[in-house]
Amino acid sequence: MTYILYILDRDFKGYLILIHCNFCKPMESKRDFGFERDLEHMRECYRKGRTKEASWRVSQLKGLQKFLKEKENEVLMALKQDLGKHPAEAFRDEVGILIKSLSFVLGNLKQWMSSKKAQLPRLALLSSAEVVPEPLGLVLVFSSWNFPLAAGNAVILKPSELAPACSSLLANTLPTYLDNTVIKVIEGGPDVGEQLLEQKWDKIFFTGSSKVGRIVMSAAVQHLTPVTLELGGKCPIVLDSLSWSWEREVAVNRILVTKFGFCAGQACIGIDYAIVEKKFASNLVELMKIMMKKMFGENPRESNSIARIINKHHFLRLKNLLNDPLVKTSIVHGGSMDEDNLFIEPTILLDPPLQSAVMTEEIFGPILPIITLDKIEDSICFINSRPRPLAIYVFTKNEALKRRMVSETSSGSLVFNDAVIQFAADNLPFGGVGESGFGKYHGKFSFDTFSHYKAVAKRSFLTDFWFRFPPWNNYKLLLLDCALNLDYFGLLLVILGLKRSRKGFNIN
Repeated sequence: MTYILYILDRDFKGYLILIHCNFCKPMESKRDFGFERDLEHMRECYRKGRTKEASWRVSQLKGLQKFLKEKENEVLMALKQDLGKHPAEAFRDEVGILIKSLSFVLGNLKQWMSSKKAQLPRLALLSSAEVVPEPLGLVLVFSSWNFPLAAGNAVILKPSELAPACSSLLANTLPTYLDNTVIKVIEGGPDVGEQLLEQKWDKIFFTGSSKVGRIVMSAAVQHLTPVTLELGGKCPIVLDSLSWSWEREVAVNRILVTKFGFCAGQACIGIDYAIVEKKFASNLVELMKIMMKKMFGENPRESNSIARIINKHHFLRLKNLLNDPLVKTSIVHGGSMDEDNLFIEPTILLDPPLQSAVMTEEIFGPILPIITLDKIEDSICFINSRPRPLAIYVFTKNEALKRRMVSETSSGSLVFNDAVIQFAADNLPFGGVGESGFGKYHGKFSFDTFSHYKAVAKRSFLTDFWFRFPPWNNYKLLLLDCALNLDYFGLLLVILGLKRSRKGFNIN
């Protein structure tokens, strides 16, 4: 996904942050950006422990809150400029959800930071143990969707270069609200990203395409850096033939707003294609036409309710998908385009060829293919024949189908009778599986993703067990066997000389 501010709410981890925002102007190849000096300064700040303090983390989160309140209009304007988003859509998907998540993190941060007691074996007398969350270190976050401020690491954030207005806003404004000695904003181009990948990190978080994700992983291998990838994929909806007309209207309304009213389909968890039974397809298309007219009016381009395509490159990519001769014949609604304004009318396809690019590549735009099957249960086999998606959305009242979807399909998330709502739930993990990515975040899961849980054990000098030390003999073997199996009675018998054998071993 390409927006700048949405995931500022997602990974508040107490990190040092150097934010890298790609800029629209070209940069010199292999230019020395001085990263080593900045990174070493950040590592030194991290080693001093300032970012690990709860007070520092809270101050940065509150700084973000202040930024959103005081610069809300500028944020909405930047999103309008980059993506053509209506302020209501931008607030719903970017600013509002960030404010909500900030409040959630601030309310739970103290608990997340606290160590948790653990239990050592009972025979380890006068001992104690705990699990202590600690920052990973210096973290690189690629894209706009992750902004770790709550777990105490050093972070470089590199948002997408595709949203220059948002990038510029962050670069010029955000440092005044955050600790700019450890949170920096740098603008540059793809070559900056390449040089960042050459550095040593303690964690890399990437959101984007599978193609670039493979590049990130290849670079991470050089330093054995752990990686979290959120890659998206082709997220399907399965629409059962609901019996009540009211239920069908509710389902279609939710599908349309997710597909066309959520950044014009340019969202990693947005709907990519739909699966329905053949007998329901024609009625569904007609209902969608009616509901779209209510939602976007007679002229969607003038409605100011559908975002624009992020840039000309992606516009032409989508145009080529629709210009495939075999795909053209499957268009049952929409299809008009305005290249000058980067607008594509919401478009519905009915049974496009499964081998066409529109059904083999992630669409990432306002194009909805509808695939028809004889039975809705066949959707399970259809989904399983393709790479595992970031999300599956199923609209049904059939409890048996729900159980099968849970047990027989694999995806990052599974939602029944709605779409995208899991993204706003701070208590649910968000992330992919297989080709849609790996690792999870949001809320506490973000804190965990950017934390190392260190085991800490403590012992007294006052007690010990002589049989844990060499020289070895069968007598000590018997004692160890009883002790490790918590067989206290057997331990007593061995010490008293009443038990002298273990599975064929006799005490000499």
